[in-house]
Amino acid sequence: MIKRISLALTIAALVVGCSSGVKLDEVPIEDKTASTLSGGASAGGNTGNTAQGSGGGVAGVDLTQPARDTAGPMGIARIVYFDYDSYVIKPEFQTLIEAHSRFIKTDTKRKLMLEGHTDERGGREYNLALGQKRAEAVRRALGLLGVPDSQMEAVSFGKEKLAVQGHTEEAHAQNRRVELTYR
Repeated sequence: MIKRISLALTIAALVVGCSSGVKLDEVPIEDKTASTLSGGASAGGNTGNTAQGSGGGVAGVDLTQPARDTAGPMGIARIVYFDYDSYVIKPEFQTLIEAHSRFIKTDTKRKLMLEGHTDERGGREYNLALGQKRAEAVRRALGLLGVPDSQMEAVSFGKEKLAVQGHTEEAHAQNRRVELTYR
């Protein structure tokens, strides 16, 4: 009996020890009225697997493909930057997101790729997850503005495609981003 209890406690300790304390499931989202939602997949409507065409998960991307087409709103930036270890969209990027939402809603055949990136600090798996959460945060913000999930795809490159090489805070800040590209 004592051996069973000891075994159960050992297994429980291993499970707890292997879990992560980082809460990447809770993405705060601000709508136009500035109220905050906090939720996981149900807040953004992402309940499926992109391999089946449902919209929000990780999907394969052809890295050998040349630069994507230049379609997009004229004079509007295509990059949303993030703070260190964060996937909360800063208020200064709200007008950028609104402009892209208006643009993509004018043509239902147009697709928007949201590419999440991180700086070089941290492990590969963590950065892939953080890059995905950044891309999903932008996707959810666009969804709140009426862009259908069928027109957006969120992917993560983590720290694999740095925009700027270097170990300074300025270089890191330019690498913490989501790039919006049209297909």
